[in-house]
Amino acid sequence: MKIGLRILLGYFLIVAIAGILLMRVFVQEVKPGVRQAMEDTLADTANVLAELAADDMLAGRIGDGRFAARIADLRQRELGARIWNFDKDAVSYRITVTDANGIVAYDSAGLDLGRDNSRWNDVYRTLRGEYGARSTRSDPDDDSSSVMYVAAPILDDAGGIIGVLTVSKPNRTIEPFILRSERIVRRWGLVLLGAALGIGLLAAWWLSRQLGGLQRYARAVTEGERASLPRSAGEFRDLGLALETMRDRLEGKQYVERYVHDLTHELKSPLTAIRGAAELLEGPLPEADRLRFVGTIRAQGERLTQTIDKLLALAAVEHRQRIEQPEDIDAAEVAAEAVADATVRAADAGVRIETRIDASLPPLRGDRFLLRQMLGNLLDNAIDFSPEGGVVSLVADAGGEGLRFEVSDEGPGVPDYAIERVFERFYSLPRPRTQARSSGLGLGFVREVAALHGGEAVLRNRPEGGAAASVWLPVG
Repeated sequence: MKIGLRILLGYFLIVAIAGILLMRVFVQEVKPGVRQAMEDTLADTANVLAELAADDMLAGRIGDGRFAARIADLRQRELGARIWNFDKDAVSYRITVTDANGIVAYDSAGLDLGRDNSRWNDVYRTLRGEYGARSTRSDPDDDSSSVMYVAAPILDDAGGIIGVLTVSKPNRTIEPFILRSERIVRRWGLVLLGAALGIGLLAAWWLSRQLGGLQRYARAVTEGERASLPRSAGEFRDLGLALETMRDRLEGKQYVERYVHDLTHELKSPLTAIRGAAELLEGPLPEADRLRFVGTIRAQGERLTQTIDKLLALAAVEHRQRIEQPEDIDAAEVAAEAVADATVRAADAGVRIETRIDASLPPLRGDRFLLRQMLGNLLDNAIDFSPEGGVVSLVADAGGEGLRFEVSDEGPGVPDYAIERVFERFYSLPRPRTQARSSGLGLGFVREVAALHGGEAVLRNRPEGGAAASVWLPVG
């Protein structure tokens, strides 16, 4: 499982548990909270009505006095209220009054007159000077049939308890408000979970992207590929910079060791030839032999110089991870300059250079000097393998989302066994005219310059004879 997914699952699990617990707490507290508010209101109402009923209770006309008449009028009143989008048309209170013995003397519903309520908690506790309240189901099997009863004492002028007034209200009257509150809590809880999931996805994607970029960079470095440090932020940027610093230092050490080894191996042959010629020149020699050995020393010295120069150029390109200051380049102009540089050498070899350069080539973004050197190496290589009187062709045209340079010759082509190795460092084939070998660094330089510009270089044999080296480079 990828780290981004693990982070997302862990984050969302924590948020989901917290959200579910929070919703459960809210939902579980909604119903008790609403009922507590209703009980508080009933307690106030019961005490107000107990004061209003005191005169009729003392006068013995609680069942047919002024208090009973006003309550009857109240039950007929149409409220026309709209509370939290719920209509309320009638009063839902029921009022009962018991005497000092707990016998019902008045019932606004007219159902329990004469019934002994002294055992009910609301009446029982109130007659003893305590706060009396209860909640009882009308149907023992139906929880929604519960009714809340809150009582208040009816006092005489001396403060004695002469009766109990109980106000009751069915809990089902507040059920719509409870359900509405629960729906709101659940809806916003789901919104919270959804938002948390979205934020978690975004955070996991960002973390995965940052780590994935560094992982791909590290893998490319391990495989020896040219790679640029990915864009990152915060601690990931610091980690990337640390990786790049470590890479530079390790590669620098390995690079030097590898090149010293390769250079030592490549210089052995010309140095051996120079040493042998110098030893022979120490003794008396015919003039012809002396001139031949002097020529050998000069030729091998030039070979050493070319090898070192090309090796330094290749090393400079191979060690670069990117072009520090890219510029817009006219590809047709660079190609023409490379052809002009190679014209004299081609003439000396008896080779003609032909060009087919598209004048409407898109501009390249890169290093002008390196691209010119790259084309120069391709032309030099083609001239070396062309027969006297042959033609070297340079084609530059647009293709796909980039442009293509192709240099071809009319030589013998590349043997099948060498076609996969021509871009290797120090690998070289004998030239047809002289049978001499080059430094074997030119095509390696071409490949590295192409890769540095985000392109690629390939070499193939042409069906009509000769070889063709192609370089594709992206534009834009």
